[in-house]
Amino acid sequence: MYVAQQCFSFSDEGTEEAIYDSQAIRHFIGVDLGRETAPDATTLLQFRHRLERHQLTEAIFNTIHAHLAEPGLFLREGTLVDATLIAAPPSTKNKEGKRDPDMHSSKKRNPWHFGMKAPIGVDAHSGLVHTLIGTAGHVSDIRQAEALLHGETLVVWHVAMRPGKRRALDQSPEAEQQEGREQTKASLRANVEHPFPVVKNLFHHRKVRYKGLAKHTSPLFSLFGLAHWRLARRWFLPAGGKVAF
Repeated sequence: MYVAQQCFSFSDEGTEEAIYDSQAIRHFIGVDLGRETAPDATTLLQFRHRLERHQLTEAIFNTIHAHLAEPGLFLREGTLVDATLIAAPPSTKNKEGKRDPDMHSSKKRNPWHFGMKAPIGVDAHSGLVHTLIGTAGHVSDIRQAEALLHGETLVVWHVAMRPGKRRALDQSPEAEQQEGREQTKASLRANVEHPFPVVKNLFHHRKVRYKGLAKHTSPLFSLFGLAHWRLARRWFLPAGGKVAF
């Protein structure tokens, strides 16, 4: 139930309803309604709290990481670092009359975004996430770079030039060389962008559901761990093979 919840961004009650509405989800979970009743939303809630309390989603992430490391998908030589913004409700129309104190605003280009960030460290070879942390939205990505290295990195790709500064480059030979270096960095850093669409577009995790940074970070380990299977499928399929997921 928990995996289905993360993959479809269901609430606890929505997950319970999905079991009764979808034969595919019942088959995946292993529930036969002709023989047994499905676990209810309260059972799933208590299970999630247990995962959070004992930091077991991080264990899930590390276990999936270990399985994918066996065939050599993590070369542990180069690390790419980036972060994505995840929105939080900015409204104060709630019981406490205030916004989540763990969430903060961050400016990306021109708009301001209220929420958190998910900085990740990605293996430069495979594009798979090896390190993940959760921060408030106003925390600088650069400040988290050291925490996202795994200690065995031989190469760390340098910070990309800001788009506005890059557009302002003139036509001098030095500027052309700088632009060439930026293009090389952009092509190398493309791998770090691949996990974000899986988590945000495929799993629909664009906005946090609960309050508190720890509660927000806990499901991220599960989501990025599950995203590994989507991203790594090309290494396990025969030539021309297809998967439904």
